[in-house]
Amino acid sequence: MNIVERPVKVLPPELLARFAAIVGARNALTDANDIEPYMTEERGLYRGRSPMVLRPGSTAEVSAILKLANETGTPIVPQGGNTGLVGGQTPHHGEILLSLKRMDRIREVDATSNTMTCEAGVVLIKAQEAAEAENRLFPLSLGAEGSCTIGGNLSTNAGGTGALAYGVARELVMGLEVVLADGRVLNNLRKLKKDNTGYDLRHIFIGAEGTLGIITAAVLRLFPRPRAVETAFIGLPSPHEALALLNLAYERAGGGVTSFELIPRIALEFAVKHAPMCRDPLASQHRWYVLMEVSTQARDGLRAIVEDILSTGAERGLIEDATIAESLDQTNGLWLLRHHIADTQKYEGGSIKQDVSVPVNAVPDFIAEATAKVEAMIPGCRPVPFGHLGDGNIHYNVSQPVGADKAEFLKHWDEINDAVFGVVAKYAGSISAEHGIGVMKRALLPSVKDPVAYDLMRSLKRMLDPQGILNPGKVL
Repeated sequence: MNIVERPVKVLPPELLARFAAIVGARNALTDANDIEPYMTEERGLYRGRSPMVLRPGSTAEVSAILKLANETGTPIVPQGGNTGLVGGQTPHHGEILLSLKRMDRIREVDATSNTMTCEAGVVLIKAQEAAEAENRLFPLSLGAEGSCTIGGNLSTNAGGTGALAYGVARELVMGLEVVLADGRVLNNLRKLKKDNTGYDLRHIFIGAEGTLGIITAAVLRLFPRPRAVETAFIGLPSPHEALALLNLAYERAGGGVTSFELIPRIALEFAVKHAPMCRDPLASQHRWYVLMEVSTQARDGLRAIVEDILSTGAERGLIEDATIAESLDQTNGLWLLRHHIADTQKYEGGSIKQDVSVPVNAVPDFIAEATAKVEAMIPGCRPVPFGHLGDGNIHYNVSQPVGADKAEFLKHWDEINDAVFGVVAKYAGSISAEHGIGVMKRALLPSVKDPVAYDLMRSLKRMLDPQGILNPGKVL
């Protein structure tokens, strides 16, 4: 899908042997069965091909690989946990795949400085656990946190459910170690909050999807663990009331509102139907729901604040019903429901998915207009818009009509995208909020990016990767 066809590069055996020698035979995979897990991704939209998977165990090995690749003009595709959703981690034309999974060491947790230094292959949940062991919080949280890696999170500038309070991945990074296309290592693993010595180069590589350099390690920001957390599940009439409730929560809890997730009834039904552990938290059905989390460093008083938000919301006609989790198990159950929204859609047939953002105040109108458009185009289709209302990031997914042919429905992918992206453009939004560009949205980028910005991106690519060996065919 949207892959630019180009000749498959056949690499001579003697060159492959030189690459294998860098990491050792055990970590240079050439057998088709060994390579297969690296070539497919969760949605099944893309299938790659590669003569070799290299699994370096150190920055020095990554450096040696890229030095040889640069000298020989050999294209390299970096990969973390292989959880990307836009095809950016897949070798489509016979490139060598460089897996960073073996680089999974947490080099340091510095609770005093509120920092943690991780290698790129550290799985996100392991980073969260390492911070928790020191009574700290690493707030990046995604549905794929059990398998996605820090390097992939930074390369795609991941967002997630904590972005409302703590920001996206970019805002959680203090320093980076990056191997450049020619093999040089940019060593900027610094813990400094203040370093005004010229250009802040880390931001060039975060969100670049491995096209400008390969991130091998990062200094991440940590936060004190909240002493109190309250989680509420709320039924309401529409996204308009949800937006009003968000503003009310801000008024009463300020920066303590750490998550505010918007969920339509159909998404809840899919999760309850197809995920055995999921339950409907409320006694009656509602058209829309909000999963709200509020936290604080104070030991007491948070429950009263949340109850005040809910009672005031009910008085104003914003809330139809609500429940507050009474235990950790109930809290986990509410979040389990949220995290199963994406994966349970596959059991309902074909799903055309968009990851977009609009200004927060435009979210209700965006959802209404996009829904009207797609329902007019494909009668009986089932829109499933959900996501991070607090930062305007909506996963606008469209499930096929009941009983429709999946393959025929998926042929409308570009048509549906054009319709939804047209509404996004009306509200000055973005066609990619947190999943990246990869190959899926590569052809669209020139039409939505400021021309000067796009030209600067191309100039950076030519300067940092003049041979075009780093993740070719992605983003640009």
